[in-house]
Amino acid sequence: MFARLSAARTSLIKLVAGLSFVALASCDVASVPLPGGGPKIDTSKPVPVALLVPYDSAQASDIALAQSIENATRMAMADLQGVTIDLKVYPTGGQAERASAAASQAVANGAKIILGPVYGGSAKLAGIPAANAGVNVLSFSNNPDVAGGNVFILGPTFENTANRLVRYAVKNGKRKILIVNGDSPAENAGANAIASAIGRNGASMMGQTSFELSQAGVTQAIPKIASSSRSTGADAIFFTSGNDGAMPLLAQMLPENGISSPNPQFIGLQRWNIPPTAMSLPGLQNSWFAIPDVALTQAFSSRYAATYGQQPHTLAGLAYDGIAAVGALVKSGDANALTAQALTRSSGFAGVNGVFRLLPNGTNERGLSIATIQNNQVVEIDPAPRAFGGFGL
Repeated sequence: MFARLSAARTSLIKLVAGLSFVALASCDVASVPLPGGGPKIDTSKPVPVALLVPYDSAQASDIALAQSIENATRMAMADLQGVTIDLKVYPTGGQAERASAAASQAVANGAKIILGPVYGGSAKLAGIPAANAGVNVLSFSNNPDVAGGNVFILGPTFENTANRLVRYAVKNGKRKILIVNGDSPAENAGANAIASAIGRNGASMMGQTSFELSQAGVTQAIPKIASSSRSTGADAIFFTSGNDGAMPLLAQMLPENGISSPNPQFIGLQRWNIPPTAMSLPGLQNSWFAIPDVALTQAFSSRYAATYGQQPHTLAGLAYDGIAAVGALVKSGDANALTAQALTRSSGFAGVNGVFRLLPNGTNERGLSIATIQNNQVVEIDPAPRAFGGFGL
């Protein structure tokens, strides 16, 4: 027990850096709205595409991320049939100001669409010179606060994930949901998304318990969470925390206080199979969380590893998806293929992580699988949809 507790507390210390799931920098400036806007293109010629990635960053992790994204982009380009991409790569150093300058240079060089940058604040600033030139931006961010106008985000959003999970919970008889979240901007936003999804899908919100993001804060919150679960009759607890934060400690201490999944059912807004070592935590067994389409993701990872000799970064698939969307639109031969109206077509696109579509508000909707952990292994219990049809927000 003490070894597990130590590991959980060590994980909690990492909260200093904030939660990685949506804690991307944002900015107060707004991109110029371009309803339905975008550049005209000549589909008979290579399409100029700019890729903004954090090369030149002082962080080694940024450099590795940039390389993985570029690799996936070039893999996608090679897979296109009947469409040629003229790709130019622009380093941002992981800095918003450099991303803005890179976007300015990209549109000056004739880019018809911009892929990237990664971070939310960078995406927002890059969107301004791009908007002035009538060019749309497909950012790898998952921060909805930076979406809108000519800026679209490709990363999975809290709203999309919460809606998928609550819908599945209701379908499987888990309608009385208690929300548990850390007190941070990211986790509070996640809690709001869960609350909206509960109302949207006919479930009942049995209450909300938040805690200070510290070891002491989690420890002090355990009795309250356990009490609320029992007194309200909640049949599910929906957590916003991830394994890089408070979840390992929550998953250990709640069962020690008589609260364990599946009664009530633990549901996670974040992917509880990351890192893989977390799957051995007893408290995460029989939990539910959402992941990208399992078969497609595995196929992409295998192809990437065979090509580049290592596994792709988790964001690399977004780069592939961006190129896949551009290719599908340009192949139509329409000069307006890269306008916002075309990018937000309701049928969406087939990506390496599953089906996805861009929404008029700049966010996105993705087909997600529901997974659980059994015997320390991830098990898909509800496959991701392969088309939108009746599936949607």
